[in-house]
Amino acid sequence: MTDQPHSIDDNGDNDGLSHQERRERATRKIMDETGIDQQMIHDVVHGFYTKVRADPFLGPIFDARISDWDGHLQNMCQFWSSVALASGAYYGRPMQKHMPLPIDRHHFDQWLALFAETLAELCPPVAARHFMERALRIAQSFEVGIAAHNGVILSKGERYDPVSNWQPK
Repeated sequence: MTDQPHSIDDNGDNDGLSHQERRERATRKIMDETGIDQQMIHDVVHGFYTKVRADPFLGPIFDARISDWDGHLQNMCQFWSSVALASGAYYGRPMQKHMPLPIDRHHFDQWLALFAETLAELCPPVAARHFMERALRIAQSFEVGIAAHNGVILSKGERYDPVSNWQPK
């Protein structure tokens, strides 16, 4: 038994690599398996937000809150690099930024539809699937978080839709 620190990777092997080296190895593996790289992320983010800004349902929500689109797109590229490639490039707190927004399940459905459309246009199937799996989890998590922020606890499978269930008194 030694007193030397060691690292253990996901397989339980003592690989002797630093956290950063393991992250880089994981990122490279994802890139090799999916074909996703920083250029693809850039293209997806920019293509998606072009659609969002033109969308009559989502566009006004974004336009009312984002004045620096270049900065936002750069942040979103870092976010998606972290999400899609496990790169660790993004350090923000996206849930907190989304909780006060006046959005519900319909907004998430449109967000996902535009994202899927963008992926179909720009990505090979394996990359599109990788992105979409993560987008679905993000949308579900944000929807649950926004509902809770508004005092609604969703049951499994339930969607946040405060207007459709509203009845006049």
